Amino acid sequence: MQNYVFVLDTNKQPLSPVTPKRARELLTKQKAAVLRMYPFTIILKHAVPNPVPRSLNVKLDPGSRFTGIAVLDGEDVIWVAELEHRGWQIKDSLESRRSLRRSRRNRKTRYRQARFNNRKRKEGWLAPSLMHRILTIETWVKRLCRYAPIASIAMELVKFDTQKLQNPEVNGVEYQQGELAGYEVRQYLLEKWGRKCAYCDKEGVPLQVEHIHPKAKGGSNRVSNLALSCERCNTKKGTKSIDEFLKRDGSRLERIKRQAKSPLKDAGAVNSTRWVLFHALKNILPTTTGTGGQTKYNRTRLELQKTHWVDAACVGEVEKLNLLTQQPLRIKCTGWGTRQMCGTNKYGFPIRHRERKQVHFGFRTGDIAKVAVTSGKKVGQYVGRVLCRKTGNFDISTKTGRVAGVSYKFCSPIHKKDGYSYAF
Repeated sequence: MQNYVFVLDTNKQPLSPVTPKRARELLTKQKAAVLRMYPFTIILKHAVPNPVPRSLNVKLDPGSRFTGIAVLDGEDVIWVAELEHRGWQIKDSLESRRSLRRSRRNRKTRYRQARFNNRKRKEGWLAPSLMHRILTIETWVKRLCRYAPIASIAMELVKFDTQKLQNPEVNGVEYQQGELAGYEVRQYLLEKWGRKCAYCDKEGVPLQVEHIHPKAKGGSNRVSNLALSCERCNTKKGTKSIDEFLKRDGSRLERIKRQAKSPLKDAGAVNSTRWVLFHALKNILPTTTGTGGQTKYNRTRLELQKTHWVDAACVGEVEKLNLLTQQPLRIKCTGWGTRQMCGTNKYGFPIRHRERKQVHFGFRTGDIAKVAVTSGKKVGQYVGRVLCRKTGNFDISTKTGRVAGVSYKFCSPIHKKDGYSYAF
């Protein structure tokens, strides 16, 4: 079951999405043309006077690394996607730039007056890696509003209680006897340990919260001392220490110790951006919110699998869901490139210079092309991202790997570079 196809009339007015079969029929009869490949959109060759499109609802499940997107027509889920952010990539790039600039300042002997004391951040300032998540989600909501008659937005407004995650033993009438306190800790552990047993990697079985350093030997309930284990491993470990239990598996022992100390970056990123994202979406369309517990309850009651797009469809008040599509569009943020004038080595010295000309033979790196090689060693058909070379021999990055040295004469562009890569 594929995503529905977005439809515009000749005046670029959004109409109700149609099934892939109906879209294929319109294209075959030449009543419509392809406007955009990702998301797949067709444009009619005639105007539709006074259309009465169905009012659709877009639902979002914002996350630190992935955001689930679902477009619903009442109870029918007609279009889904998973948006992969690049916040950590932005953070690493900024840290790399900072270290290179700092090393250059130290190498130069002239005095550089300190300027950091003059700078003041605006109220509500967010780091670029966090602001990126808000801007990309906002971009895709506006894009969907351009291609479909979206009437409202629903998003999951979840808050991770980092104090409770770090110290579940906090008191005060048992933290006001909150019903989601244990749920928050368990959900965090499920994400942290990949929803599988930490000791045998078993998946799809009931998992138990287990103390890495046994509580009988002084272990605490801090989240850094908690892991997920299947019943068999939990019983087998008992009150043994982690070093004694895994003394024959040193690599797993080191991995568990390293992963147990991983910080709460994902939870902090969601907490920092949730209200800013809500206000940004509220300026586009009427926006409602739902809690994380409500999303999980809906998904469990409807017996649906745990994925980002399913969570998005289950946000808010849900009585019933008809999954008319189960093939999400995988959207990965790649950015528009870099502004560096030259590439540097690890010491900050230039090793290659930037090519001023970006367009070669009508292509530039990041375009998606359909390739039909008719001669040579690479005969076949490919679809993938183009890596341009000024010689005219491009590399094609496909799902199965990279095809190197393909002439531009065999390439036909199907989607211009827009800062994202796409897959199903």
